[in-house]
Amino acid sequence: MYDELMIDEQDPLLESDFVRELVRQLRALDSYGACEGWSDARLLDPLIMTKARKREMPVVADPDEVTVANIRAYYNALAVLIERECGHMARPLISLSHEGFGRVLISVGRLVVIDRVLRDAHLFGFDSLAKLKTDSDRLLSEAQALVGTHPAVAAI
Repeated sequence: MYDELMIDEQDPLLESDFVRELVRQLRALDSYGACEGWSDARLLDPLIMTKARKREMPVVADPDEVTVANIRAYYNALAVLIERECGHMARPLISLSHEGFGRVLISVGRLVVIDRVLRDAHLFGFDSLAKLKTDSDRLLSEAQALVGTHPAVAAI
């Protein structure tokens, strides 16, 4: 855990649909209650990877359990919002090696709406909460466009 929080507790982005779903997913993956009582900002803080934080990290490393859980929560949150928007079940598939390389697919029916390659997973994160929200909104809109273009495949 880092000494200084990178997210303001009063940031209005904490109330956005995606960020609220991401917090819900992070709390769901905390099966032992280690993060119970933490604020949303503190819970999201490990997802903020500023340049200074990246400089502190080794260039080559295996992702720890917290980082893997953060990756799962992020893509689970995307899948939930895609499902909410299109009305069809969205399923994330995350394949990640112990070295931090892998792939993420989110499918709706037989349509793959998100296909991302993961590299250096130990550095997974975003420059800021605003960047996290912007990137997530872009992925969500691209996924919705694909479902809109191929509704028959998404409905299978």
